[in-house]
Amino acid sequence: MSSSLDSADNIAQEGGPLSQSGLIKFIVPSLIGVLLFLVPFSVGDTINIGMGLAADGLKALLGDALPAIATGVLCLSVALTLLVKFAHPDWARQGMLAELFDVAPLWVVMRALGALFALMTYFQVGPDFVTASFTGGVMLNDLAPVLLTFFFFAAILLPFLVDFGFMEFIGSLLRTPFRLIFGLPGRSAIDATASWMGSGTVGVLITTQQYEKGFYNCREAAAIATNFSIVSIAFAILVTSFIGINHLFVPFYLTVVVAGLVAAVVVPRLPPLSRKPNTYYEPVGCRIQEERTGDQSLLRYSLGMAVARAEKAPGPRQLVRIALFNVADIFFGLLPLVIAIGTVALILVEFTPLFTWLSMPMVPVLEWMGLPEAEAAAPATLVGFADMFLPAVLGSNIESELTRFVIACLSLTQLVYMSEIGALLLKSKIPLKLWELVAIFLIRTAITLPIIVVMAHWLVG
Repeated sequence: MSSSLDSADNIAQEGGPLSQSGLIKFIVPSLIGVLLFLVPFSVGDTINIGMGLAADGLKALLGDALPAIATGVLCLSVALTLLVKFAHPDWARQGMLAELFDVAPLWVVMRALGALFALMTYFQVGPDFVTASFTGGVMLNDLAPVLLTFFFFAAILLPFLVDFGFMEFIGSLLRTPFRLIFGLPGRSAIDATASWMGSGTVGVLITTQQYEKGFYNCREAAAIATNFSIVSIAFAILVTSFIGINHLFVPFYLTVVVAGLVAAVVVPRLPPLSRKPNTYYEPVGCRIQEERTGDQSLLRYSLGMAVARAEKAPGPRQLVRIALFNVADIFFGLLPLVIAIGTVALILVEFTPLFTWLSMPMVPVLEWMGLPEAEAAAPATLVGFADMFLPAVLGSNIESELTRFVIACLSLTQLVYMSEIGALLLKSKIPLKLWELVAIFLIRTAITLPIIVVMAHWLVG
């Protein structure tokens, strides 16, 4: 157990008055983090969060230049990676730069592939199956600008939420119910809320950082990332509008919440997640202490934990250094992976019958469940593994409102999609393999689909 954890526990147990400076250092940055990440508000016809507004503002400012910027970032990522791998410059022999660019051969190939796809799409050179607007175009022109702007602010502002005691405060307060219901630490409530209010990718980003800092063990991090990282309310509204059921948003979101909570209870208790070890990230070890000890109240103990964490928070210079590294890691490491995997996935969806073949066993299942147009709906039940928006695209032409309702709900509860969250998880240090992500996706589908269908027959008719 680290000395910082011991000191935090000691402060929490003392029961005396908390230092005013420590309380301020906890309350002010944490309040900023909550306002930026967890408080939704209406902007016109949409719901957004503070960080999302900042990202949208930057996206509007840069506009049409973002695909070109993304292409340049991808090419720079490959160039620096190849330079480090073959020239071994002194500046990249150790430390953060070595971690960024001295990567395994597989990631070198993925970065090169991402840059190649971006160049082909941007200059419209090469085969149509790569450069088409619904394959490479979706990734470069639609997704990459969102990732660049959203993650830029997420990486910079996330310390306000996670480094000044708010995770410890909520974690201690909610430890008992979250352990009983989900078998997870109380602080995972922050991941879930950040996902639902902001973005599933932000939830995964919080989870991976918490794992790498020793606050989640392997099993907990894998379970939280694949069960709590639901898409935001704003994206849910977009899905319902696109698929033509926006007048049913309340029953739709109620169904998503019920099915998602059931899956969050059941899936972590099944393989492959249940077989993940309760070991912590080896370089840092265990640094979490949520269980209350001593005679003081739960609130007092939670405040003690929060203040202890805030007093050991990084200083401004270290925070800037960490933020810059996080931005560079996302731009040079994650973005190429997302573009490469996402483009390949969309090519398989749009130009091959793979998902049609894979979904054939779903046709009799959907017919048995009483869904009209089961044959047309079947591919939409599995294509979400490639990208979260594809089920809505495939389902938009289905006439049955009941079937469209089921497809829309299912697309939000499956969670594991390779064009974004899947790529982020594969790149992270959380030990999740591709076949495990496939298995979790299928298990979530098997658990949530019957619940969604039952509620759809009840609420939609």
